[in-house]
Amino acid sequence: MTQVQDVPEQPTASKRAPLVYPGLKVPFVLLTSCFAAWGIATAMTDPLVKVFSKIFSMNTLQSSLVQFAFYGAYFCLALPAAFINRRYSYKTGVLTGLAIFCVGAFLFYPAAKLEAYLPFLAALFILASGLSILETSANPFMISMGDERSATRRLNLAQAFNPVGTNIGILISTVFILTKLNPASEAERAAMPPGQLQAIQQAELGAVMAPYVIIALVLVALWIAFYLTKVPPAREHVEGDEAFLPTMRRLMRNPHYRFGVITQFFYVGAQTCTWTFTIQYIESSLDASAVTGGLFLQYSMIVFLISRFVFTYLMRFISPPRLLLAASVVAVLLNVVVILSPNIVGAWALVMVSFSMSLMFPTIYGVALHGLGADTKFGGAGLVMAILGGALLPLVQGAMMDALGAPASFTLMVLCFAVVTLYAWYEVRHGRIDTAGVPVTAGH
Repeated sequence: MTQVQDVPEQPTASKRAPLVYPGLKVPFVLLTSCFAAWGIATAMTDPLVKVFSKIFSMNTLQSSLVQFAFYGAYFCLALPAAFINRRYSYKTGVLTGLAIFCVGAFLFYPAAKLEAYLPFLAALFILASGLSILETSANPFMISMGDERSATRRLNLAQAFNPVGTNIGILISTVFILTKLNPASEAERAAMPPGQLQAIQQAELGAVMAPYVIIALVLVALWIAFYLTKVPPAREHVEGDEAFLPTMRRLMRNPHYRFGVITQFFYVGAQTCTWTFTIQYIESSLDASAVTGGLFLQYSMIVFLISRFVFTYLMRFISPPRLLLAASVVAVLLNVVVILSPNIVGAWALVMVSFSMSLMFPTIYGVALHGLGADTKFGGAGLVMAILGGALLPLVQGAMMDALGAPASFTLMVLCFAVVTLYAWYEVRHGRIDTAGVPVTAGH
């Protein structure tokens, strides 16, 4: 297997940095397809909170353990992924992540046969472990595929295909899972004879299992394609031999990186909560069904997809931190509307939060890693570990929802996006990046 550590920086004749180095277009396309693949998995996971709460008659907090298992795995496997990338290559990391992702998806079959909640959580944990390794490898791999000046724009473009997968995932969940749920209420299920209830649960769990098995088969094909693709060898940085602890000390002394990790924790928590509890908000505010909630979630993903390409284009003219500042302020205001207007106005405001969110993850990631050089591998792992916010904050909002209701629980989102606003303002004031990702002095 060809070893790839870092793609060397190449001089450019034009003022604007090229998007991808020559010879890396095919790997770029295949890697971009990985962004779409984990978008499908993530989007299919969000509705499972509602699905399992109905199948197993659990409250919101209990069913939110789905997100705890999913994003907890991200936290646990990000650092091992960084060691894989440093010891071997980004390509090895991507292949390892895809393989584990595939195994986790296949495990939904025995989990459905066991008809219990914990096997599904275990399958999700393994699946997300693969995603953690995949994402820890793919994001810095994408950054290394071209000039550092265009790194944030390149990552935003690749990440634009993540919502393509997300839309596919929501469509799959809405059509093939949510519509297959028996409409019987919790009280009606409790009154059913055990045999009848078991038959209903078997059918519902089968509906959950089937899409994941199909995805696993697609992942096998993607793994083979990536394995057979040659990636040009690269020159290693001298700093690449630095030990782990000195690297971490350098990272922790960097205020841009340190603040970026904290911000990513709150952003990922906000994104996860927003999409996880959209269905519950729609049910509560519009007195609608889970299927209607799924449709609004689909609208959110469409907005997310379109706006990701819009922001990627605007990044050619406006610096990433300034765009991030504007988007985060809008997100705060939209969530205030969600809280104060639990009706159709609040429902569409919740949909439009995805407009602001589309910019945030890759921009925070790219800005925080800017200029780290060989420390990027472990720096990227820290930013993926920050995805732990997606494991913890849904538990907080789930508890708030059980106690205060769906609209009031979105107060937590106001606080999360306020943190993103502070980070964006910090980066604007201490600007290091202009519209093309070129280092600049503060006050530019």
